[in-house]
Amino acid sequence: MNKKPLLIRNASQMVTLAGSSDAPLTGKQMEQLQIIENGSVWLEDGVIQFVGKDEEVAQIYKDRLNEAEIIDATGKLVTPGLVDPHTHLVFAGSRENEFNMRLEGATYMEIMNNGGGIHATTSATRKATHQTLFEESKKRLDQFLLHGVTTVEAKSGYGLSLEHEIKQLEVARKLHEQHPVDIVQTFMGAHAVPFEYKENPDEFVDYIIHDMIPEVARRKLAEFNDVFCERGVFTPDQSKRILESGLQHGLLPKIHADEIEPYEGAELAAEIGAVSAEHLLKASDKGIAALAEKGVIAVLLPGTAFFLMAESANARKMIDAGVPVALSTDCNPGSSPTVSMPLIMNLGCLKMGMTPAEVLTAATINAAHAINRGKEIGSIEKDKKADIVIFDVPNYMVLQYRYGINHVHTVIKSGEVVVDGGRLVCANTRIHS
Repeated sequence: MNKKPLLIRNASQMVTLAGSSDAPLTGKQMEQLQIIENGSVWLEDGVIQFVGKDEEVAQIYKDRLNEAEIIDATGKLVTPGLVDPHTHLVFAGSRENEFNMRLEGATYMEIMNNGGGIHATTSATRKATHQTLFEESKKRLDQFLLHGVTTVEAKSGYGLSLEHEIKQLEVARKLHEQHPVDIVQTFMGAHAVPFEYKENPDEFVDYIIHDMIPEVARRKLAEFNDVFCERGVFTPDQSKRILESGLQHGLLPKIHADEIEPYEGAELAAEIGAVSAEHLLKASDKGIAALAEKGVIAVLLPGTAFFLMAESANARKMIDAGVPVALSTDCNPGSSPTVSMPLIMNLGCLKMGMTPAEVLTAATINAAHAINRGKEIGSIEKDKKADIVIFDVPNYMVLQYRYGINHVHTVIKSGEVVVDGGRLVCANTRIHS
């Protein structure tokens, strides 16, 4: 931990999102970024100590300015560190061949049912060693950091057996221990039905419930439990059994819901009290209303729809209905091989009808709430973790207007500069507890 205080001064705009730590923002609240022009922030001991106008900070800390490392943010945008609440970070192999197959007309489910998709990555991940998985995943994590992401959720789900699910989760934990980026772990043994259980999927569900979940919980390898509720994968009844089992073992529910067709996944998320429902491209009006009523966060993945050449989730309808919306890359080798949260925000505007303010809310504080970290990260407020991004643009509108470009200049993680001038300066050593 750097002993010197860090002072970021003179930001053209400092987007604080202050006052949103207790609950995710909904509706018109998602437009309320709480911007300080000519803003400055004093960071010390890994946390935010004071946020305000530059003259305020300069006056309060006038006797200590010579102690601090000072970053001049003149003409730049300062935001909370970006949060990615849905990734499949740890995997082996690549599936560029499927990209060409889709361009020739094959669907996602056709590819998976013929041995590709999740099954292809499962085969590669099962064969990979811990070290290989660690090295490949670390490269991805470095790229997340270069794109302004300071916290990610990482799902398992490419093992589909107790041994290999645990291997994925152990690699994620090691990355959390050794890399600046925080990793929040989700168990997703219910990502697909492996070929060895194809004729008896209920037997695999029993295996997840009676063998996988108890052991993952015993080893404290995950905080959340996720399931792919989709026709041809896991039914709503099977999904409910899996999520209820996770709750009994202290794993909070998440759900891949209504991605390919309406399948009552959103309704199940509301019924079971899931922290988040994810994908939701085909969520019904009834499901959207249920999410709003129960305050379930909709984690939307516009990069996945874009890459699969599918219609995006209806973010506008969800926000207007009062559903709290977050955004994520869905980083994975088959349907969204990207680590760029800035691009995902661009797509939120261009493909889902969200405003520049809404996508920034969805990629920071609402994304933090989607992984139960809203009180720690996601906004620039006193006593929160000092996770901050400086973008080389003058305001948040330009961040979305100049799309497809990585505007990240500086990333501060727990009060330490880890990206400077768009280059990694500290990505090999854990810098916080």
